[in-house]
Amino acid sequence: MSRFFATGSDSESEESSSADEITPKAPGTTFKQSLLLSDDEEDTKRVVRSAKDKRFEELTNLIKTIRNAMKIRDMAKCLEEFEQLCRAFLKSKNIVDKEGVPSFYIRLLADLEDYLNQLWEDKEGKKKMNKNNAKALSTLRQKIRKYNRDYESEITAYKENPQESADEEEEKGPEDSGSSSDSDGEGGEDGVSAKSFLKKKPEASSEASKFLKSAKGSGDESSSSDDDEDDEDWGSDTVDSGSESSDDGEGKSASLAMVFLKKTQAPEKSSEKISKKKKPKKKERLEEEAEEEGGEEVEGGWEKVKGGVPLVKEKPKMFAKGTEINTAVVVKKLNEILQARGKKGTDRAAQIELLHALSAIAAENNLGQGILVKIRFNIIASLYDYNPNLAAFMKADMWKKCLDCIDELLDILFDNNNNIFIGENIAEDSENLAVSDQPFRVRGCILTLVERMDEEFTKIMQNTDPHSQEYVDNLKDEGRVCGIIDRLLNYLENKGSTEEICRVYLRRIMHTYYKFDYKAHRRSLGLQGESKSEQDQEESEGEDSAVIMDRLCKFIYAKDRTDRIRTCAILCHIYHHALHSRWYQARDLMLMSHLQDNIQHADPPVQILYNRTMVQLGICAFRQGMIKDAHNALLDIQSSGRAKELLGQGLLMRNMQERNAEQEKIEKRRQVPFHMHINLELLECVYLVSAMLLEIPYMAAHEFDARRRMISKQFHHQLRVGERQPLLGPPESMREHVVAASKAMKMGDWRTCHSFIINEKMNSKVWDLFPETQRVREMLVRKIQEESLRTYLFTYSSVYDSISMETLSEMFELEIPTVHSIISKMIINEELMASLDQPTQTVVMHRTEPTSLQNMALQLAEKLGSLVENNERVFDLKQGVYGGYFNRDQKGGYQQKQSYQRDQKGGYQQKQGGYQGGYQRGGYRNQNQSNY
Repeated sequence: MSRFFATGSDSESEESSSADEITPKAPGTTFKQSLLLSDDEEDTKRVVRSAKDKRFEELTNLIKTIRNAMKIRDMAKCLEEFEQLCRAFLKSKNIVDKEGVPSFYIRLLADLEDYLNQLWEDKEGKKKMNKNNAKALSTLRQKIRKYNRDYESEITAYKENPQESADEEEEKGPEDSGSSSDSDGEGGEDGVSAKSFLKKKPEASSEASKFLKSAKGSGDESSSSDDDEDDEDWGSDTVDSGSESSDDGEGKSASLAMVFLKKTQAPEKSSEKISKKKKPKKKERLEEEAEEEGGEEVEGGWEKVKGGVPLVKEKPKMFAKGTEINTAVVVKKLNEILQARGKKGTDRAAQIELLHALSAIAAENNLGQGILVKIRFNIIASLYDYNPNLAAFMKADMWKKCLDCIDELLDILFDNNNNIFIGENIAEDSENLAVSDQPFRVRGCILTLVERMDEEFTKIMQNTDPHSQEYVDNLKDEGRVCGIIDRLLNYLENKGSTEEICRVYLRRIMHTYYKFDYKAHRRSLGLQGESKSEQDQEESEGEDSAVIMDRLCKFIYAKDRTDRIRTCAILCHIYHHALHSRWYQARDLMLMSHLQDNIQHADPPVQILYNRTMVQLGICAFRQGMIKDAHNALLDIQSSGRAKELLGQGLLMRNMQERNAEQEKIEKRRQVPFHMHINLELLECVYLVSAMLLEIPYMAAHEFDARRRMISKQFHHQLRVGERQPLLGPPESMREHVVAASKAMKMGDWRTCHSFIINEKMNSKVWDLFPETQRVREMLVRKIQEESLRTYLFTYSSVYDSISMETLSEMFELEIPTVHSIISKMIINEELMASLDQPTQTVVMHRTEPTSLQNMALQLAEKLGSLVENNERVFDLKQGVYGGYFNRDQKGGYQQKQSYQRDQKGGYQQKQGGYQGGYQRGGYRNQNQSNY
């Protein structure tokens, strides 16, 4: 009997049961469908429901759609349904005001906000979204945040105790349904309550994290949710099924129960899913699976293996018991070990140990030095192969082993100098490793090993922090590296070819050229007696670095047949000369080599060496007082703005379009180690001071000249930067000091200029870094005085009729002969229009300077002259070269006339030039002077 007729009469129940019996089943329908289609539904009686149930049903349906969209991450659908939900909730306002906001609605708002926040933080997930979903996510997130402000207290209460809010809702459910049924009467009994449409959530499983899941998880949860929904649908008919089962019998009810009852494991699974808010990571799951498998299959003899590192192959046993150990057996074993070299699973450390063990066995059995040398070659090669990556550098323990092995190999070669021949040209078939009357012949090149060792040392220095103690400790190994190179040099001078000797000489030069020889410097100053210890005396009595460099470089100049080695040797030689203030030797060697003509075709390391040499040459010229030469040498490097990069002392930050990651790695390998760096601040200071000493007098001399060209763009840039500053405080940086000194020099104030250039701050930053600091400072003061005098004369010559040289001498603290020579040079070079009155020791000025109006008139005349010339040239081109309006004779006559006019014009220009030259070249002034 149907539960809807429980309150009816017996006659009604009999009629309904008879109707059930008469009704035929539709063909093809399943038993489940027959249960679903009751006779009440067939009759389609009108169901009367309350307004509350209708509204809540509409809300629950929309919530269900939103939750489904959340599961599949369909943000566009979520946004659309959420807008509909908001509209539906607005329609339910009257009911909500009476009953209060339903908890299922609050739960959705809280879950949706958490879900959207998690999606927003998942950067990778956002990138994978399509354009519509990403846009919808952003819009929905803003809307939900704004919407939830009205329900903050309810959402907070739900988040604090989600379990209680769910229970309250379940308790509220039957009461609501009861009240609605009472109010509606019999018609209300047929109505379906809103709670039947709600999905039951016993725990706080509504957290947004459950929607963020993998494909597998989503499948499982969707299937379980389907099961839950089925159960909810069937839950309302339990009474009905019970009544029918009592009519039909016990057996049928048992079979039905088996079909429709949910399995007992299902709630356990759902509770597990709820309790685990976050799924274990993939790695952890794999480990757990591996442990489970391992636990099950221990009996089968399976062994758990750690992943990641390749398995070390079983070490080959050296020799079986009773094997006679001779040279052939050891060579065979050596080849076996070497066959594994470079293969994927080879343990390189174990291979090195095996080679050491083999060397010990060969030494124990006295198999001769030949086999020992061959094993040593392979040990050193294996040490170099330990780091397969080209950019990686050797670790400290491997580096020490490498140095020890090379030292031992050289010991063997020196002890058996005439008994062992090594070389790359010896074929393996012709090797003689056995002890016999013949000398040992071993294939290998000791020079290549030492060159690789030197490169590894450079890599170690490049990859060590230069400001750490570790760098200092590593730098101490340079003495040992140089010792090995010296030993090899001595060995190859007797046994090696000319090419090999040139190569090892260059290695020695590269470790010497950048070092300042303080002992030789001290000896040149006569301070040898200060060194007290015997060791210092022995070292000071040793050969000067200049002599060593001279001997090694001259051998390369004479014998080398490769351009690269000779170029590097010349550059190192120039650098060493310049470092030790031998300016003329360095300059002559640079000019004779003509390297500047084709250095752009050299490889980058050689270009870096060339740049370093030019910079050192410029600094040397500055120390010697050759300001113009210093400026010219430093101009190319400093004007580029990339001095750091051009000198190999670091990379500038650039766009990745200009330099990709691979090029950056290559450029980093070209960098010069820190202990070989040139101080960039010192370099810039020397350049700016040189530019100041040249530019300020030039600017004063050509103040009104329109054709004036700047000597140094960088110096002018610094001046403009200084002029733009709104507040002019005392200078702080090196550049500000130079700018302030330039302004003082422009006014002829040499003392202020001197105080800005030479002070405690500048001494500590720049001038104290030179070897002969006092001499450099004295030279600078002298140059500042001389150039300030010239600037003063250029600037104020128009004010004076005559000026005494004695006065100038006192003003600039220079000797009278020096002042006399400076003024004489200026008059000879036609820079100053004046004459010297010898008896009175005065300078008589010639007032021939044009006024500003005359200067402008001269500029106009020059421009008009160039305009006329251009016009005539264009007219000639238009008429054509052959024929035209004039015939040949007429054309010739015209040309003669034109040339005559040009001569006339040239005369005019000469006349004008004579006047202008009165200011520049002194032509007009000389004319005036002769008339005078």
